[in-house]
Amino acid sequence: MSLKPEQLKQHCEIIINSPRIKNKIVVLCEGKGGIWDTKGRPSPQSYSKMEEMPDSNFYNRCVPKSWSQYRPQFFNCGDRKDVLDTYFTLSKLHDENKNNSYLTLEKLFAIVDVDLQTQNITKEYSYSFSDTEAIFCDLYTKLNINEENAKQHRIWVTGLIHKEAYFIIPELQPIFDTFSTLYDNNSLLLRDIYLTMADALITDSDLKSNLSKVSNRISHCSGLDCTAIDKLRDSWKEQFENAQDDTQKNELILALLALRKAKYYWNKIQPQSDWTSSVQTFKDQLLLEIGRFYSEQSNHTKYHIPCFFKILRQFAELL
Repeated sequence: MSLKPEQLKQHCEIIINSPRIKNKIVVLCEGKGGIWDTKGRPSPQSYSKMEEMPDSNFYNRCVPKSWSQYRPQFFNCGDRKDVLDTYFTLSKLHDENKNNSYLTLEKLFAIVDVDLQTQNITKEYSYSFSDTEAIFCDLYTKLNINEENAKQHRIWVTGLIHKEAYFIIPELQPIFDTFSTLYDNNSLLLRDIYLTMADALITDSDLKSNLSKVSNRISHCSGLDCTAIDKLRDSWKEQFENAQDDTQKNELILALLALRKAKYYWNKIQPQSDWTSSVQTFKDQLLLEIGRFYSEQSNHTKYHIPCFFKILRQFAELL
């Protein structure tokens, strides 16, 4: 359910009139918050708590530690369409009344999930790209950030299918080990989850319907057969089991995470039986460490989120 026109306008007015965005980068992302989670008329006070909610809280945790001043301000906006509509409505409102806006237009960004379905960008917005898949194709080369192209993007899409895919990349196995994490009542091994995800490809009707379109995302994996969903599953498993080294194996894992939704698998992660708090608290602790992992990474183009913040950092000191 997307924002109604009057809700969208009110949502944008609250953001643009918020003193906390003055001279700061504003990042619009998906997730509940603001209008959806207040009773009656939303207020700037309710929006100040938005960074405590997914997806804002995760991205906020990924901001590099060295970024101590003028840190980005994150705003949940609903679904992908809401995020895009918020971006363009904020731009319009700012241009109409710059004297009453705390927004710096050059510091306005958005990030949305690439997902399987394409989200079109309305022609009236006159944006450089027509839809989310076009943005993806320009932003990523072999699932690595194209840094030169990235500089021109104000609307980003994730390289992996959803943000949850970034919770289970191979480099995070030590975090799960430290927390004695369980999956299906056994010690969590990401390798086993990847194989389970691959087996489930043939049950993914959404992927089957969009395979011919999204297979372009993984065309650099020459050994994968994307002509049919069962052939993709079989070729992925064969390539994975016979990978010559970790580099090839990790390339296949990222290809899988670019197509197969990970939220179901993330939701099955559990703490040990002697964990005394809630499962949600356990997940929050995991995400705190996962966010810290990304905040400490180099700007290697395979790490999409740190690269996103590297680009944003260039705009941080603009007045």
